[in-house]
Amino acid sequence: MLAKIKNIPSQPGCYLFKNEEHKVLYVGKAKNLQKRVKSYWRKNVSLKIKKMLTEVIDVEYITVTSETEALILELNLIKQYNPKYNVLMRDDKSYPYIELTNDSIPILQVVRRLDKQEKRGYLFGPYPNVEAARETVNLLNRLYPLRKCRKIPKKPCLYFHIEQCWGYCVTEISEEQIAKMVHEIKQFLQNKPQKVIAKLENLMQEASANLNYEQAEELKKLREYVKMTTEKQEVEINDLRDIDIVGYYYQEDFMAIQMLFLRGGKIVATNNKIFEVIGNEKEQLQQYIVNFYEKNPVPQEILISLLDNNVLGEILQIKVKKPLKGSKRKLLNLAEKNAQQNLINKMETLKRKNNALGKGWEELQTILNLPKLERIELFDNSTLFGQYAVAGMVVYEHMQPLKKEYRKFKVNNKGDDVANLREVIYRRYYRVLVDKLKKPDLIMVDGGIAQVKAAQKVLEEFNFSIPVVGIKKDKKHQTNMIVLQNEEGIKLESQTLYNLVASMQDEVHRFAINYHRKIRSKGSLASILDEIPGIGPKRKKVLIDNYQTITAMQQASMKNLTKIIPQKVAETLKEKLQGK
Repeated sequence: MLAKIKNIPSQPGCYLFKNEEHKVLYVGKAKNLQKRVKSYWRKNVSLKIKKMLTEVIDVEYITVTSETEALILELNLIKQYNPKYNVLMRDDKSYPYIELTNDSIPILQVVRRLDKQEKRGYLFGPYPNVEAARETVNLLNRLYPLRKCRKIPKKPCLYFHIEQCWGYCVTEISEEQIAKMVHEIKQFLQNKPQKVIAKLENLMQEASANLNYEQAEELKKLREYVKMTTEKQEVEINDLRDIDIVGYYYQEDFMAIQMLFLRGGKIVATNNKIFEVIGNEKEQLQQYIVNFYEKNPVPQEILISLLDNNVLGEILQIKVKKPLKGSKRKLLNLAEKNAQQNLINKMETLKRKNNALGKGWEELQTILNLPKLERIELFDNSTLFGQYAVAGMVVYEHMQPLKKEYRKFKVNNKGDDVANLREVIYRRYYRVLVDKLKKPDLIMVDGGIAQVKAAQKVLEEFNFSIPVVGIKKDKKHQTNMIVLQNEEGIKLESQTLYNLVASMQDEVHRFAINYHRKIRSKGSLASILDEIPGIGPKRKKVLIDNYQTITAMQQASMKNLTKIIPQKVAETLKEKLQGK
């Protein structure tokens, strides 16, 4: 290995560490390939690097002509190979934005993942959470008669009859009317809510004058919500463009990143991340930032204290600056101070957690005598008196939950837990076979030997040789045993192993039960609506869209219900709901 490293050129490029199966473990980039690769074999490297090097038996490299090309190549190689020592810093969230489409008749909607090649409308955000974005969109859709349908229908829908749409399918609306509405919505989303507040106050006065105090109270609550969500922290900065500020702090092979999002001169959201660093900290910071903006819109300017911001600016095609003084420098100092404090607060906890996870993972691999353990898939069923039977699957890879690969299943065998599991295992691994998805090293199912044998039989039909174990609980409903295929049970006497297995079982149970509650709530509401004369499929859909739970519909005023359904039907519905 060291002899091969001596022959690596001192040029910019990417290097790939591989294990004995020729699988890529880690991808890095460097200005000087030989110097960077050689640095991994010095004495004072981190435990994480030492662990990785025990698996490395080969290194490959690709030379390029510039550092920018090296970063682009590195990102593409990571996407291609998904190396296990690169994944910790890649799994970051995208933020919700509100989009006002640039169609002649616009739609207002919440968006997350944005295709950079697709021409977008006006984007506003980011929003701290998706619920805040949805609440804002719902509010504006109620106040402004925007188009609600994806495709303009041939006749008016219920939104036209409840005065939440101008009926573009049957009414000719002038460009000036639409432009005025779009201008007011854009003003509101740019933190200028005066016209929306004035509109709400006019509607409040009108409702009070008509003695409709219930509606007036509802409008008052909406006005307070608008004031609360638009009165955000003022920042002493005159630049009203979209600016993202990236502060970072590095210590003992861990990096903390704190991002501040400035929109219209105000901090509207923040993002923080802590991860363990394998290679050069500033190069991994560059990688993190480019990955982040693959999932989120790129602002007009980024502020960050890197020695060389040209590479980032060239890839993202925007200005990336390091301010030296003034209000922008103060904001960057604030972000860096927060990053430092976050790392100090969380580093010890993160270290302990990673060490405990690693020990528990190794113990699980040892007691099950597995040649390798990188990926685990866990299954759990959820039902109540045979109603709304569902199942959930969660995935752990390299000790971390992969939430983007979690899966939900509706199942048909409502009263039979084993049959439910058999159906779910068949559907999951049929897709693995057909779509050539990644197979796990271990399958864990909630239950005992009956569930284990049912899952194993399905896998044998697909000729999959994947070990299956069950997770059992004691009489106090505490996780206490792993059940093997030979009907033996292994008690979880080690605390680290117990913590690992119990946390994974809790996660799959949480995921399945949350899905069950959602299905049960919608199912109960749909069942009630099916019993009301005069409510067909279309009216049922609009009612469920507007009132997603029984409680919400019980609290709805007759005035609002009669905008959607006739008076007599609304009265019958109210009578039915009062008995619930």
